[in-house]
Amino acid sequence: MKVIVGLSGGVDSAVSAWLLKEQGHDVLGIFMKNWEDDDNSEYCSSREDLVDAVSVADHIGIDIEVVNFAAEYKDRVFSYFLAEYQAGRTPNPDVLCNTEIKFAAFLDHAMRLGADKIATGHYAGVREAADGSGRFELLKGDDDSKDQSYFLHRLNQAQLSKAMFPLANIPKRDVRAIAERVGIPNFAKKDSTGICFIGERPFREFLERYLPKTPGRMVTPEGEDVGAHQGLAYYTLGQRGGLHIGGSRAGSGEPWYVAGKDMPKNRLIVVQGREHPALRRNDVTLVNTHWIAGVEPLAGNGYGGKTRYRQPDAACEYLPAAAAEAQPALHFHDGQWAPTPGQYAVLYQGNVCLGGGVIA
Repeated sequence: MKVIVGLSGGVDSAVSAWLLKEQGHDVLGIFMKNWEDDDNSEYCSSREDLVDAVSVADHIGIDIEVVNFAAEYKDRVFSYFLAEYQAGRTPNPDVLCNTEIKFAAFLDHAMRLGADKIATGHYAGVREAADGSGRFELLKGDDDSKDQSYFLHRLNQAQLSKAMFPLANIPKRDVRAIAERVGIPNFAKKDSTGICFIGERPFREFLERYLPKTPGRMVTPEGEDVGAHQGLAYYTLGQRGGLHIGGSRAGSGEPWYVAGKDMPKNRLIVVQGREHPALRRNDVTLVNTHWIAGVEPLAGNGYGGKTRYRQPDAACEYLPAAAAEAQPALHFHDGQWAPTPGQYAVLYQGNVCLGGGVIA
């Protein structure tokens, strides 16, 4: 089988490519260049990543091509990213990057090259449903600490039918051990944690290049003025750092957290204490929902939900639009901490990822 692997320069995609070659597949590596605005800066590692990807391909004994998707990334991912921040929401570009770049632009390119499948180093799984429907299911990765199905929940049937995830059943520690054992040169390289394809740069400084500062006031839910903010776009719900409010102001001495945004009045709502009731919600309304099977889940309980990556599944009830009397919603049995507008709430049934929606 001809499998084209997205080689990022990291250890996960490197081991994925090695495993596929060991399994006897005809493997080609593709390095995606998706950002050009300042790729010579100290924060953008694309040159180093390319060198690492080429070294990996050479060591494994596969060919590698470099493909530039910078225009597609800017048009399909980055423009949405900026628009959401400007609207006061907190988008997740990694989710869009998967649906619009890795499993769209890259997948299309791979199909033109004659690929049967594409593969990535995600910690997730895919299988054909057992009901004989021919549908594909997205599964959690076996390593709970690395499971990345959250970031893949907007894939559709056509995309999943062409996807391979060689690391689905392998813990991260074993991936590094395999890389070291077979001599893959980047076996000790640290995982990237920055914005998808943009690197680990100071975030506010980066946003300020694209969005104008719009200073305003920080107030408590009761309306007490406690300081100034630099622009609502630069803050997210649940944020603690960077508020520059004295901890003892207004009494309790506990740290301050962002609890909301009053967009019409350009005010940032802040509260004291991580367990302030304003930071917890049982009900999360969803917009722009996507269901992997192509059909909406049945209403009711028996589901697990996440309102952020790395969060354990929390027991919840799914309420379709009719039951919620507006938009679909998740009702969590226990209040969730700081569900953030613009981020994604993702729904699971056991280890099967059903899809999800944008938190309203």
